[in-house]
Amino acid sequence: MYKQMTTQEQFQQIMTECRTLFAKKLHDYGAAWRIMRPSSVTDQIFIKANRIRSIEVKGVTMVDEGIRPEFIGIVNYAIVGLIQLELGFADKADEMTAEQALACYDRHAEESLQLMLRKNHDYDEAWRSMRISSYTDLILMKIFRTKQIESLEGGTLVSEGIDANYMDMMNYAVFGLIKLTFPED
Repeated sequence: MYKQMTTQEQFQQIMTECRTLFAKKLHDYGAAWRIMRPSSVTDQIFIKANRIRSIEVKGVTMVDEGIRPEFIGIVNYAIVGLIQLELGFADKADEMTAEQALACYDRHAEESLQLMLRKNHDYDEAWRSMRISSYTDLILMKIFRTKQIESLEGGTLVSEGIDANYMDMMNYAVFGLIKLTFPED
């Protein structure tokens, strides 16, 4: 008999897929992303979210990659952003080994999982009733909020910081990936 996966299991399976790609890119490129300032990471996430929205609106792609790889990119760049906020950007890309990068990745993925579980409890899995296009719009909104916070150099009056926005972007992207991977009957 088929046992339906829990949200936590689905989240962890998606994160395993994202981490696998992250590890392969670490092998190919090293931690070249360590030179990126957080504002550049935010712009990379914007490019990916904007492409998803463009595909959703136009219904066709000219490049043979769909929405799924872009959501994976958002997850991985959000974790890169969290690492960069934590450690600061580097002057040289070779300052972090693959093992160190993956340890940071795992820690931030776990923190985001725990945040999702707390919010999921409080919101009673409302995200499951949302459309994937809503996740895209929410990610874009979080990007524009992040850009504003970056312009204010972090000096907000009542708002969460850039790290919370990166975690939310990541979790919305994971929700999109869950819906694409595990369509509900």
